[in-house]
Amino acid sequence: MGKKLSGKDLIKLGFPQNNSINITLGILSNQLKKKGKQKILKEASEVVKNPEYYLGDGTWGKIAESLVEPVDISKQKLKTQRVPFTIFGENEINEEAKFQLFGALKLPVSVAGALMPDAHSGYGLPIGGVLATKNAIIPYAVGVDIGCRMCLSIYPIKSSYLNGKKDQLVNILNEHTKFGMKETHRKKHDSEVFYRSEFKDIPLVKSLLDKAYKQLGTSGGGNHFVEFGEVRITDVDNEFGLGIGTYLGLLSHSGSRGLGANIAMHYSRLAEKQCPLPKQVQHLAWLDTNTHDGMEYWLAMNLAGDYAKACHDDIHDRISKQLGSRAVAKIDNHHNFAWKEFVNGEECIVHRKGATPAAKGELGIIPGSMTAPGYIVRGKGNSQSLNSASHGAGRAFSRSKCKQNFTQTEMNKLLKEKDVTLIGGGIDEAPMAYKDIDKVMRNQAELVDVIGSFTPKIVRMNY
Repeated sequence: MGKKLSGKDLIKLGFPQNNSINITLGILSNQLKKKGKQKILKEASEVVKNPEYYLGDGTWGKIAESLVEPVDISKQKLKTQRVPFTIFGENEINEEAKFQLFGALKLPVSVAGALMPDAHSGYGLPIGGVLATKNAIIPYAVGVDIGCRMCLSIYPIKSSYLNGKKDQLVNILNEHTKFGMKETHRKKHDSEVFYRSEFKDIPLVKSLLDKAYKQLGTSGGGNHFVEFGEVRITDVDNEFGLGIGTYLGLLSHSGSRGLGANIAMHYSRLAEKQCPLPKQVQHLAWLDTNTHDGMEYWLAMNLAGDYAKACHDDIHDRISKQLGSRAVAKIDNHHNFAWKEFVNGEECIVHRKGATPAAKGELGIIPGSMTAPGYIVRGKGNSQSLNSASHGAGRAFSRSKCKQNFTQTEMNKLLKEKDVTLIGGGIDEAPMAYKDIDKVMRNQAELVDVIGSFTPKIVRMNY
């Protein structure tokens, strides 16, 4: 008997001569070195005898599913008509982003869609796109940075602290925030998220535990940031019990780091294999939520979202400790995620890629740029937007266009005019890269009420 596992070995055990053999070989190839061929064959013989018993198992679940009810792999056709949709701030959105939404609206699993006023083109679903589907989840409509979020802490400290203790605040951000692929905290913290069953039961997720532990409390590159600024409360009936006035605030923007990225890429590849689509929409391949892969992705996605929250909690805890103050209010909202919600009376999967939930009464923070204010908002629960709002101002210029159109001198001049101290950050994140946040807010007046603002003053980004 050879050392490699072959289709003939599986046929001898009673495997049917169909796609279950390819699936089994693909999954078990990584197990050979750990377990050895004899042990794997012994376990496989038990699975083929009683596949129903192994449904849902981390290693054998998908193999068991292929034996009980094989996943149908066939070329998918788009609908000729789009499902209902609404675009907010249409005149401010480029045509490519609209066409990406239009393609998504023709998927056979689509139910409804919307485009937020900060929208711009992305992969698959545009950034700022919202899509409701039936019994299907689309990894690329969730996005690569799963559960990316904004988190704002408001401290019982007057905003004048920003000027009086500027050097101290700069040092705090320099020493106690970490960005990019290489930086990690010297002193690692623990989190209850690491004890979740997904880290034991899902092989891919299990392999990412060490990376997730090392990256806890760190932020990604690109447009991710941690910044001190001035919070202005303008609504006397706010949920925080704060009087109208200005306070010290800490705002962070980051996601699920390497954990989320690896989950996204793995399940995106599986979706594209199982759900062949026309080239123009191939990144919108979906996983059936009733299949092993669909259910597993749902669990992994939710874990990544909770991990992203744990990262923000760790960032804010570290900085609060340095300030010697506890936040009196904390607001967070996430995008690049999918939720089970009712749309037109039926339960759907609502994907929000670069869009945030804005159900009636739901709080959120919508940032502008490093020199423009962000806004603390309360959702209105608008069904036409699928209870969603923008996640920021949105890009007007791509990263490459920024490098072509703007200079460091121009950027430094604007930072000085706005009295903003920048630590790290490059020309690709120049304030001029972003849309006018006030125009974006006017275009979503039907979606949220503004109850306060956050103006950045000390900004830390990746070097």
